[in-house]
Amino acid sequence: MIIGKNKDIVIENMKQAAAVGNFHSKVEVDDPNLSPKQRSELIMRYLKNRSTFGYKVCNICARAIVDTATKILNKDTQIEGLENIREIQNGAIVTSNHFNPLDNTVVRIAMNKAGHKRLFMVSQETNLAMPGWIGFLMKYEDIIPIMSNRKYLDSYFEGMIEETLKKNEIILIYPEQEMWFNYRKPRPPKRGAYYYAAKNQKPVISCFVEVRDLREKDTEEFYKVRYIMHILAPIYPDPDKNVRENSMEMMEKDYRQKVEAYEKAYGKKLTYDFEEGDIAGWIKKNG
Repeated sequence: MIIGKNKDIVIENMKQAAAVGNFHSKVEVDDPNLSPKQRSELIMRYLKNRSTFGYKVCNICARAIVDTATKILNKDTQIEGLENIREIQNGAIVTSNHFNPLDNTVVRIAMNKAGHKRLFMVSQETNLAMPGWIGFLMKYEDIIPIMSNRKYLDSYFEGMIEETLKKNEIILIYPEQEMWFNYRKPRPPKRGAYYYAAKNQKPVISCFVEVRDLREKDTEEFYKVRYIMHILAPIYPDPDKNVRENSMEMMEKDYRQKVEAYEKAYGKKLTYDFEEGDIAGWIKKNG
């Protein structure tokens, strides 16, 4: 499903960012643009609303919508490696490549099949300002908003992560940070996801989603695609190492696993030269 416009501009932004190794840059052009004050006010409203009865009702509705949409959108999704995580029932951080506004449904269907009824997701605070039905889901689904404000991270965000993991829930954190639309390649990760896993002594469920083109057009710019979810070997913190050591080692291992999964899935070595086929389903204007 194609969400958003200006994909030619987005693809050119990806191409330029990859050329200079800036793999965590924002490439989308239609995201909400908020001032620091607006971001803080948005987060504070969310936190205040989170404990209300109305929020809890809307949360149930949002989860029902997402669960239904997940089944519909992933009726043809193939899942490999479920046996790797059958024993994980005490909370974990999930990492996956981030290439579509709805790619969390691929992770969700896989975690559901592994026995986890809920999937919490770390999401940028600007998503709380999105309009329409996507905005409703961002505000009321199982979202843990993040923003680059140290006071918020220390006072609220880390507490929400810890509380959720103590309830033995699963949290999806995208270590690539920004979404790159239909970009097939795994990008080098940021350390945050692994820091929270190491600090809370929880495993990382390492995932890589392979994207395959179909022959049917979705729009004039893109063919439809299908997904193959690869659940890789889980990564556990070493109890004899500190948080920093663990987080660095877990991050490096997760990236290696994703690179290996990419190379096996597509039958070629990973390079970050912009190649034909890097963007799944893309129908180039020159044919």
